[in-house]
Order: sequence, then C-alpha cells, then structure tokens
Amino acid sequence: MNNKYIKLIIAALIIAAGIYFMFNRQIGLGILIVILSLIPILLFFRNEYILLAFWKLRKQNLSEARKWLNKITNPKSQLVRKQMGYYNYLMGITEAQDNPSKAESYMRTALDYGLSFKHDRALATLTIASGTMMRGNKNEAERLLNEAKKLDTSNMLGDQIKMMKEQMKKVNVSRSNMINPNMRSRSRYMK
Repeated sequence: MNNKYIKLIIAALIIAAGIYFMFNRQIGLGILIVILSLIPILLFFRNEYILLAFWKLRKQNLSEARKWLNKITNPKSQLVRKQMGYYNYLMGITEAQDNPSKAESYMRTALDYGLSFKHDRALATLTIASGTMMRGNKNEAERLLNEAKKLDTSNMLGDQIKMMKEQMKKVNVSRSNMINPNMRSRSRYMK
C-alpha cells in the first residue's frame, strides 16, 4: 500500500459492513466485524513492516529486519510522524555495522522525528557519539556520551558507554596529524 490512509478507508468499509449486519439482525456477526476493523486502525498507527522488523531485530537477524524495512518504498506517504522516527532508528541500527556514517545520519533523523522511549533515544545518541568520535570531534562526542548516559536510566547501555569513554581517552589528536593551516596561503604564492 502506498498511502497510509487506505488503511483507514478499509477500516471504515469494514465498520459499515458490521453496521449493515447489525441492522439485518445478525448482531453477533456485526459486532465481530466491527472488532475486526480495529486491525487496519492499529496498522495505521503501527506499520506492519516496522513491527516485523522489530520482531526480526529482537531475534538479532539484521538482514531480515532490513528486508522488511526495504518494503517501505515511500516512507513519507506510508508512515505517520512517529513511525518515521522509528523507521530511521531501525535503518540506523541495521546500517551501524556496515556503514557507521550512514547510521549516524539515520539516527539524527530519528531523533528529529522523535522516539518514544528513553532507551531508544539513548541508543541513537550513542550511535551519533560514536560517529562524532570517529570524525575526531572529541568534545562533541563527550557531550553526546553524557547525554546518552542521562537517557539510559535502566543502565542497558552502561558497558558500551564505558567502553566508548575508554576509547576516547586513547584517541589523541597529535599536532603531526593536523593539517597545516598556512599551507593554502603558501600555495597561492608558489608558481
């Protein structure tokens, strides 16, 4: 389905069918059909592909989760705002091992759309911190790690945060690795 509102139209048609059966003295069948109309309404607010991707992710099957997420061809028309946050969050998780910079981009977008749970925001912030640390921005990475630690109230990411802080102590940008800022001005005058 390309449009998320098709699910609401289907729910309205099912409710109309249920009311039709109730008026024709088949009240039990009508009530059952009206209750069944809750399924498309639920799937409007909770996308079925995202639910299946979470289920595969719970079994730690990243490739299968990615397959379900790839079935969402046009996220803007298929998902509501909160689902866009979790779509980007799941895409970031599935990209984290192969392409950390792309995962960081997905996590930033997920935080912009909003995530419901603190541990999800903590994981997204931790992923952004790791990308920032890989680029060499130590101060920003420390700030993001502290923010992730505040968001991680259940201490689910405590080991990862400690490990990143240890790695950050080892990362040292030396003067020999820095680009000479005067190099450009000299190159203009050299012919």
